[in-house]
Amino acid sequence: MSARRPVEPVQVVKQRRDAVLRAMVDGVPYIQFLGIQFERRGDELTALLPFKDDLIGNPILPALHGGATAAFLEVTAIINLNWRLIWEEMESGALDGADADPGLLPRLPKTIDFTVDYLRSGLPRDAYARARINRSGRRYASVHVEAWQDNRSRLFAQATGHFLMPPRDP
Repeated sequence: MSARRPVEPVQVVKQRRDAVLRAMVDGVPYIQFLGIQFERRGDELTALLPFKDDLIGNPILPALHGGATAAFLEVTAIINLNWRLIWEEMESGALDGADADPGLLPRLPKTIDFTVDYLRSGLPRDAYARARINRSGRRYASVHVEAWQDNRSRLFAQATGHFLMPPRDP
């Protein structure tokens, strides 16, 4: 008969996941500059880009700047890839939330290419995005990201990116 691993209390698991996510996001100054936040539900992340006047590119419409939109989508893809990369370590307890120093986390994936489709103008309000990882291997990953504002079925931008995955220590 094999010994069972003790089951951790739900709050401990949630705190560890939240701490690791916070350390991952806090380790990238550009994410703080844009104000991007991440909401976690189990293993799924939703990115939030809170509206601020600095993000307006065309004040006549007004519309979100295309560069801010592209950066939001790319950050969403990269953080989601890294989240998937560290999930097993985090769940096994090898990567603890208490010591989730950004320096101890794996390096972020590097962008090979990133193509954005601007479907409509981003309005002056909060934006949300989710990434779907199409393929993730040891060296390469392909990700699709969708962004919306008020209605999940009415996307204002989407993107596809290819990323070079960081080497993992054996």
